[in-house]
Amino acid sequence: MSYITVKNLQKNYTIYEKTGRLKRNKRIVKALNHIDFTVEEGAFLGYIGPNGAGKSTTIKVLTGIMTPDGGEAKVGDYVPYKDRKAYVQNIGVVFGQKTQMWWDLPVIDTYRLLGGIYKVPQKKFKHQLESLCDRLDLDEILHQPVRQLSLGQRMRAELGAAMIHDPKILFLDEPTIGLDIISKQKVNHFLTELNQGGKTIFLTTHDLKDIESLCEEMLILSHGEIIYKGAIAQLKSNTELPILVTAQLPLEQPLDALHHLKERYAFSFDQARSQLEIQLTEKKQVAELARTLFQEYDIQDFRVDEPSIEEIIKKIYT
Repeated sequence: MSYITVKNLQKNYTIYEKTGRLKRNKRIVKALNHIDFTVEEGAFLGYIGPNGAGKSTTIKVLTGIMTPDGGEAKVGDYVPYKDRKAYVQNIGVVFGQKTQMWWDLPVIDTYRLLGGIYKVPQKKFKHQLESLCDRLDLDEILHQPVRQLSLGQRMRAELGAAMIHDPKILFLDEPTIGLDIISKQKVNHFLTELNQGGKTIFLTTHDLKDIESLCEEMLILSHGEIIYKGAIAQLKSNTELPILVTAQLPLEQPLDALHHLKERYAFSFDQARSQLEIQLTEKKQVAELARTLFQEYDIQDFRVDEPSIEEIIKKIYT
């Protein structure tokens, strides 16, 4: 069942550029150029694209902050920019470079204020707060002013603020930007738990490793247009980047079997290091190649390197 439905969505910005002392030209930038996509309920979607591609504009439309110039967007039973008052009860939002918390107040005061704004019953608020403190390690910072928190602590507190009313869907725009490894692991573990519990998560980030480890599928936006939507595994096969197999052979071992490999694989051999490198086009070829090499040689090391998500995305962009 589609939980988010976007049809023919359009958003334009007008930019004025100075061309002389008293003159300027008007230029229309299509931030969203007739885009269409759907997201299933309970999905964990990674939304990526270069700077200026239209990712944040999409988030602002889907959270009701911005009204599109054309097309439509629907999340559940709501049109975000038309039903905003009722709609916000069902969503949580985290913008990595902005805060929804009161800077000089302790974290707990922000949570209580948000609980009142969202009209969360006291019993549910208490249960949700206890759960968030346990899963995000918030006890140590609950009574500290937000301005005294480290970046990692603040982002955990921001996630708690977004979840205090237990929304059905979470929109995240660069939630781990600038975080150290430990803080990022805590945040990502929490997001995985939420998704496994049935929450729909819409994640925008430049950290492609986060996308690969967290998301089931991804959507790629470039110059306001969607250029890919689907599983990450399918994306890897679509780009046709080679899988590199490296085999370390014993020094001075006869290489009689190499001519058989030439008939099926593209490879190179470093005679000085006795190292063989073979490029494969399909993952299923790895087992066949490994069987051949281990039958013919006393392989001392065997390594398979698939193209990284960074290499794949770079190729798509270019």
